[in-house]
Amino acid sequence: MAVILWHIEVSHFNEKARWALDHKGIRYERRVPLPGLHGLRALVETRGAQRRLPVVELDGRRVGDSTAIIAALEEHTPEPPLYPPDAGDRARALELEDFFDEQLGPQLRRFAWHHTLQDPDVVARTLFADGDPVRERLLRRSYPVASFFVRRDYSVTEESAREARASVVAAMDRLEAELGPSGYLVGDRFSVADLAAASLFTPVVTPPERPFLPKGEAMPAVQELSDELTARPGGQWIMDMYARHRGAYAGEAPPVSV
Repeated sequence: MAVILWHIEVSHFNEKARWALDHKGIRYERRVPLPGLHGLRALVETRGAQRRLPVVELDGRRVGDSTAIIAALEEHTPEPPLYPPDAGDRARALELEDFFDEQLGPQLRRFAWHHTLQDPDVVARTLFADGDPVRERLLRRSYPVASFFVRRDYSVTEESAREARASVVAAMDRLEAELGPSGYLVGDRFSVADLAAASLFTPVVTPPERPFLPKGEAMPAVQELSDELTARPGGQWIMDMYARHRGAYAGEAPPVSV
């Protein structure tokens, strides 16, 4: 039975799930909902359990949420592992994954949306790295309504964006403080903690190995934060993690827009 990934190309949470699949060498099909239908597709695929992508169909069951997906992949394909074998290390790795999931991911998304939504051309370049003209036309037609709902859904305001930026910088502080002598966040090998931290920073730290990077220039405020974080030791660590561990797709299948 084929493994299917419903995803949004640019999303850092979706990149987290893609990287886990590719790290384990699991062949999968990528499917992309039409603009504005991401939430509906997630609800349909998970029978109301999740309203956000990614969602993976694995052995006949559908799993939403990047953290739950990685847990399911660890059971499905234990090697190579993303969970450390030592119980104490595993607990620390999962705690760091949760920190970056909760304190970095949503805040960085809020900051990026606040600035990106100001220009529909930038939104189109950001969401559709493959330049799909059909999806771009649909986005532009629905843009006034779609942008309103995105702001409301993610609580995007000027004030929340300022707070979000501070939280993103604080997350980088935490990453740098947690790095051990081995160069990894936990123990002496790559784990779910490293994968989560590196992938969830990718809207502003953009390694060339990261698939579906937006084309063209970012909005000035986003570019400023990108330059600041990429120049830091933690930003260089993210670039190194991608260069050493991201690898290529495991038998990439063409994307399907549905």
